[in-house]
Amino acid sequence: MSTEFTEWLRGRSDDRLRALVAARPELITPVPAHIEGLAGRASSPSAVARVLDRLDRFALAVLETLVVLPEPVGYDVLRGRLAQALPGAAGRPFRAALRETVERLRTLALIYGTDRALAPAPGVREALDAPAGLGPPAAEAFRHHSAERLAELIHDVGALNGATPAAVGERAGAREALAALLGDDATVGRLLGEVSRQARAALDELAWGPASGRVPNARREVRAATARSPIDQLLSRALLAATGEETVVLPREVGLFLRGGRIHRDLSPLPPALEGPARDPGLADRTAAGQAFAFTRSVEELCEHWSADPPGVLRGGGLAVRDLKRCAALLDLPEWAAGLVIEVTHAAGLVAASGSVDGEWLPTPAYDAWRVKGTEDRWVALATMWLTMDRVPGMIGDRDERDRLLNALHPDLRTSVASEVRTTTLGVLAVAGPGVAPTLASVRERLTWEQPRRRGERRDRLVEFTLREAEQLGVTGLGVLAGHGRALLPGVLDHRDPAEPGGSDDPRGSGEPGGVRTGTAGELLLPLLPEPLDHVLLQADLTAVAPGPLTGELRRWLALAADVESTGGATVYRFGEGSLRRALDAGQGADEILAMLERHSTTPVPQPLTYLVTDVARRHGRMRVGTASAYVRCDDPSLLDEVMADRRSLPLRLRRLAPTVIASKASRQTLLDALRAMGYAPAAESLEGDVIITRLDVRRTEGQPSVRPPVTFTGLEADVVAAAVRAVRAGDAAHRSRRAPVSPPEGRPPRSPSTATVDALREAIRQGSQVWIGYLDSQGNATSRILEPARMEGGYLTAYDETRAAVHRFALHRITGIAGVE
Repeated sequence: MSTEFTEWLRGRSDDRLRALVAARPELITPVPAHIEGLAGRASSPSAVARVLDRLDRFALAVLETLVVLPEPVGYDVLRGRLAQALPGAAGRPFRAALRETVERLRTLALIYGTDRALAPAPGVREALDAPAGLGPPAAEAFRHHSAERLAELIHDVGALNGATPAAVGERAGAREALAALLGDDATVGRLLGEVSRQARAALDELAWGPASGRVPNARREVRAATARSPIDQLLSRALLAATGEETVVLPREVGLFLRGGRIHRDLSPLPPALEGPARDPGLADRTAAGQAFAFTRSVEELCEHWSADPPGVLRGGGLAVRDLKRCAALLDLPEWAAGLVIEVTHAAGLVAASGSVDGEWLPTPAYDAWRVKGTEDRWVALATMWLTMDRVPGMIGDRDERDRLLNALHPDLRTSVASEVRTTTLGVLAVAGPGVAPTLASVRERLTWEQPRRRGERRDRLVEFTLREAEQLGVTGLGVLAGHGRALLPGVLDHRDPAEPGGSDDPRGSGEPGGVRTGTAGELLLPLLPEPLDHVLLQADLTAVAPGPLTGELRRWLALAADVESTGGATVYRFGEGSLRRALDAGQGADEILAMLERHSTTPVPQPLTYLVTDVARRHGRMRVGTASAYVRCDDPSLLDEVMADRRSLPLRLRRLAPTVIASKASRQTLLDALRAMGYAPAAESLEGDVIITRLDVRRTEGQPSVRPPVTFTGLEADVVAAAVRAVRAGDAAHRSRRAPVSPPEGRPPRSPSTATVDALREAIRQGSQVWIGYLDSQGNATSRILEPARMEGGYLTAYDETRAAVHRFALHRITGIAGVE
């Protein structure tokens, strides 16, 4: 760790340190004891890599330029080298962006020093592997070469400005001498003129990165006088350095010469513009609202279906492929969209696996609480869970490293960066112009500029999944981020550039900040949702037409008493014996069914439907099936005679026990299904002889769903940051002064109620005053401490202990009391 960096950090004002801690909260977890500890933590490899991952391409280019140039670098030199990669764009926008970026890098403690002497912070140079695509310096590239080999290379490279290689070697070590030779533009230019055209072409391919390549027998020892092949010519003149048996690298000095002194090929201080077709913002919002409504209904339909016919859980967890296909057909969705519905439903805790050996996927009690909410609140819960969950529905159908299929609801269908990618992708859509639907390529290009260190094929797939799933959920409409989708992203618009379309100065906005409607997601979605209907149109062909979305109660009743025949702008339900039997099994009578139809139909109940209801109800329950293994009881002996004479009853192995009772070795459910398949309408009976009423919503999993609460970090609070900086300053002052610990006050340690103790500590933190506390040590003995409290959270107090002359953390439950120092 550099002493200069530590002193620079110590000289920063408290406001600057607070800005550093707020931007890099990991630096105070826990609070370091002094400035040296803060500087060491800020320059650690993990901390530097974490903050580098958050830099955009321009900020990273500024930092790479400082790493490549010899320290220290003046601000004017830095601006000149960066301007070489900005042909025709080195005007006012560039100067403003550069000044802002340099200050931001100073705030993040990635660079330090004044404008006359800027330098990268300790740890940055090591974390930036191959900055700007350049290879390592010559002194590092040739570090594994023997002294004899270095002497041969120095001899073949030739003199430096008239000095002999021997004289150069006398002034410095062999590697430094070779680096000095390659750092001379005249020498490198002469060497390039000596090699063949093929050798020069090989160097041109490495010039702009990557600077390494593979060649067989890279460590061959060749001399310039005997070199014949292009690679031999380059190796003998130190224009390539062998770093392994089959790897070579282009030294940084040679790469800069081939680039003409430019560090970056092209550079832009501003992010690339988002391109895509223009849509009507109002139409996009309405389209997204329709998708949100449809997605919410799909979740409800899935849970209702799984209440009656739950699929099984695979041995390794997850949902079978056939069950996914069956759900896709039920919801009338592609398989990927059905998988999204299933995954979001599970992540929201609405379905879970039962705890039995042969588990089933069943709705949870949380579903019953969710379905009675308003549509807008139900959608917000689903969309928020999708945005924050770590599961990736788009990976359904992929294979893991063991070539095993990843089914829906599989435990391994997750990745830690899923939530972050969704948030950043939607953040890109949020800064697009009003009505602009950015293309996938445009979004990827923008994210590559904003997070150049996080590129990769897997991340590109996650971006594609995000855009596709956001459209299916109704977060976007026609590719445009809807108003209610934007409300799911708090703080996204804080970084909007006023010069960008849709910014605060955009005349095309709606008159509100940023040209967008304000409010919560639910408030923005509610006026766009279709009004639920409480009526249907009954037709003589035993169908009911719902001309729009129905209320939850009516839709659930129709799902019980009828079968969905077709969906679209209007939903068609068909009544049949099987569907009406479901309603009768649920405890409804013929009069109740007809009354429900009359109440919710805009047309009279057709006579054929009335006849069907009364006929099915008349036959329903005349025959009773109980447990013998199973038995059939009927008051009409002739009906039982008919059953016994039916050849289809032979597999049931029926036996007549009495004129009105038949026994079977089959189970009750098997006997029920078989008799219904033969055209009868039996009812299930309990051991007490009562009719068993079956309801669709009684099947619920008993275990609690494994819902992972969304982890959202919006930054440290201002008082926490201020307290941390105050504690570091106090600890640093004690560390530098090496003051001796003070003696604890005489007398018994103070005692006070815990509530009063906590309140007094908060007041001391606010005022920055000292307090006298009683504290129980590890042996349970009460001791007196003089503290300067700095921070209190998670049941612990961070404070500077005057009696120990160090920063310590104290467990609040061990503090016996508090009093003033006086």
